[in-house]
Amino acid sequence: MSGKKGWFRRKKIISDAAPSLGQAPEFDDAVLESERGIATSPLNDSVAFAGNRKKHGNRARNRLIMAISCFVGIYAVIGGRLVYYGLQGGENDGYRAGAASTLAARPDILDRNGEVLATDIKTASLYAEPKKIADPDETLELLATVLPNLDWENTYRRLKSGAGFVWIQRGLTPRQQSQIMALGVPGIGFRTEKSRFYPGGPTASHILGLVNIDNQGIAGMEKYIDSQGLSDLRMAGLAQPDNLEPFRLSIDLRVQHIMRDELVRAVEKYRAIAAGAVVLNAKTGEVVAMASVPDFDPNNPFNALEKDRLNRMSAGTYEMGSTIKSFTTAMALDSGKFNLESKFDATRPITIGRQTIRDFHGKARWLTLAEVFIYSSNIGSGKEVDAIGIEGHREFLKRVGLLDRMQTELPEVARPVEPRVWKKVHSITISYGHGMMTTPLQTAVAAAALVNGGKLIPPTFLPRTQDEANAVATQVLKPKTSDDMRYLYRLNSEIGSGRRAEVKGYRVGGKTGTAEKVINGRYSKDVRFNAFLAAFPMDDPTYVVLTIIDEPKPEEGKLSATAGLNAAPMVANIIRRSASFLGVSPDFAQDGAPILAAYEND
Repeated sequence: MSGKKGWFRRKKIISDAAPSLGQAPEFDDAVLESERGIATSPLNDSVAFAGNRKKHGNRARNRLIMAISCFVGIYAVIGGRLVYYGLQGGENDGYRAGAASTLAARPDILDRNGEVLATDIKTASLYAEPKKIADPDETLELLATVLPNLDWENTYRRLKSGAGFVWIQRGLTPRQQSQIMALGVPGIGFRTEKSRFYPGGPTASHILGLVNIDNQGIAGMEKYIDSQGLSDLRMAGLAQPDNLEPFRLSIDLRVQHIMRDELVRAVEKYRAIAAGAVVLNAKTGEVVAMASVPDFDPNNPFNALEKDRLNRMSAGTYEMGSTIKSFTTAMALDSGKFNLESKFDATRPITIGRQTIRDFHGKARWLTLAEVFIYSSNIGSGKEVDAIGIEGHREFLKRVGLLDRMQTELPEVARPVEPRVWKKVHSITISYGHGMMTTPLQTAVAAAALVNGGKLIPPTFLPRTQDEANAVATQVLKPKTSDDMRYLYRLNSEIGSGRRAEVKGYRVGGKTGTAEKVINGRYSKDVRFNAFLAAFPMDDPTYVVLTIIDEPKPEEGKLSATAGLNAAPMVANIIRRSASFLGVSPDFAQDGAPILAAYEND
């Protein structure tokens, strides 16, 4: 038998015997080598040892490289995911940011007497952890039994997102919270947040404004407060209740409530599309009350952005009609060219090109300056501005603040509209209130200068002292001009178009304004914007009151709907109900006194 066959036989015998020995067979390398005819020697032993050591060293190095590679790969994946989420700035991150920001507080807003107009309250908001929700469909169906207005599509998408946190609904009522808790739905929870609450509801909505879902001011004085440093405090995490002083306004809640109540009644009574009013302190420029209806409830502002909810007093511009004749008359008097007895030819209409200017109730005779005002003569007003000139007319209106955007704390303020190029026809039509648009609040501010001695005082919604007002006031009229305008205002309320604004004991004076609205590019005689500009008490005016009513219809039993029939009675009702709250006591002894005598005693 050859050596090779003997080697296989020996190997087989040893293999067969191995199980009986209870151990794995062992082979002697030297024996095996000799069986194959290979001689063994010390040199061969050294070479074999070196080979084994090299083989085991390579294996250890390979294992180390593989371990390092695994660790690097794992951390690379983790780091990549972190970078991805950071760059995404996705929906869930927004929710977390919103959740953190809503914990910041806002200061209470108070009226001038300390009554709360706006405050923070704690509410519960519903969130979900989609990773812990096994059945999004069932979860959504259960939540909808308590929240029927839930956005199904959007909510389902959030519940299926697999994120760690998503908002479901903010600002739950206590009842909704308890009902959802009773459902026992896994993967959802509640977070306590701060929400804004307005005790007066819509009473002062256009002044106070709104906050968004994260309790940040987005309109009105709420937005102004943020701009005065509250946003910085929130960013620094310092907007906590203990750090915030109440924010006091110049508004008197009692007068504000009366005003809004009268506006709501007027819209219903005269079947108008809108109404507005303002009470302004003529000596300090403080806005004591201001309202515009239709309005909205800031506690549930679902309709706040509808166009008919516009704050018409500061954010709407209108042709103010004959109330502008107050400024035309004051301009003529302040120029020094005319006095109360100066006369103007109103016997014939004024014709400029194709346009003819007529009086609504023409006298067809020469009129004194006082009669031009009392009879509200368009012709006489046109003659006044023609005598002053186009440049002088525009300069005067700019001087009293009717051509520039009004500066005040309220963000919603519109810019007046004037002709790009003033021509003679523009100047004449503007003299009686057509061809130029201003905001009603702006008109009231300018009118305060007509009765307070000639000082133009910027309006404010914050408390202001008399000294502070004097520091920011600008003398725009001669004191004598202001005296004459007070006389004309009072005379108009006694014998002119303002008789229905008269309130016994309070010596009200004012001027009506009935402006035809532009319909399909033409002035309509049947669609009007009416206003009444008033001040009281006229011997020493403290307050200016302006009312507006948009597209009023004739009152039942009457054929007309001019300002004297609707806007003037609105002023009378507001003064009658609020004068005592404003600190103005009635003086019935002055009611029967001659008008001139009352001013000669000043």
